Amino acid sequence: MEKHPSVNVYGKALDPCSLDPLTGFFRDGACNTCNEDKGSHTVCVIMTDEFLAFSKYLGNDLSTPRPEFNFSGLKAGDQWCLCASRFLQAVDEDCAPKVNLAATHKQALEIIPIEMLEKHDFLDRLN
Repeated sequence: MEKHPSVNVYGKALDPCSLDPLTGFFRDGACNTCNEDKGSHTVCVIMTDEFLAFSKYLGNDLSTPRPEFNFSGLKAGDQWCLCASRFLQAVDEDCAPKVNLAATHKQALEIIPIEMLEKHDFLDRLN
């Protein structure tokens, strides 16, 4: 698997998303992607209890520890590389988490408009 260039939505070097918990399609701490990443794990989000409950309801339980996969489970405040389509679903259901744009891969823009990502920017640059 060959990684796409590590570039964020603003065309700059992609910042790390999280090393603890270790995230990313490649489990390298960044929202790097490649052609084989069919889920497009490219959006660096800051988890909320509301989003974690929403994800669990949809069948993707991110909060329960899974020691067999060396996964301690996520909690509110953790950063995580989220699938772009799941982020869109959360926007539609009005429970989207905040986004770390510097750590969100530019590939996310193929699925999510930049204006939508900026609306959920954790730095609230637009307000």
